[in-house]
Amino acid sequence: MRRTIGIGHQDFEKIQERNIFYVDKTSFIREWWESEDEVTLLSRPRRFGKTLNMSMLEKFFSIQYAGRGDLFEGLKIWEDEKYQRLQRTCPVISLSFANVNMG
Repeated sequence: MRRTIGIGHQDFEKIQERNIFYVDKTSFIREWWESEDEVTLLSRPRRFGKTLNMSMLEKFFSIQYAGRGDLFEGLKIWEDEKYQRLQRTCPVISLSFANVNMG
């Protein structure tokens, strides 16, 4: 099945389910998890993928996505069995201000 190129998609699950072209950023999960930081600040310019990365993290760690390893099959993070076991093991609270109008 051909992949389509989508613009402005911010939901990792929808991107994977709809076979939309995705640049694999799942190595970020490993880097972030292994850094053991107590606080992480993701500061990037507008339209730089912050919300999509947060969505990816939510879908990876959240217990609500138990049984959804299919979202990560074929991606870099899924090559490591340690991370396959870690997927869907944490309670996650996700807040996004992407659609908040500050004007």
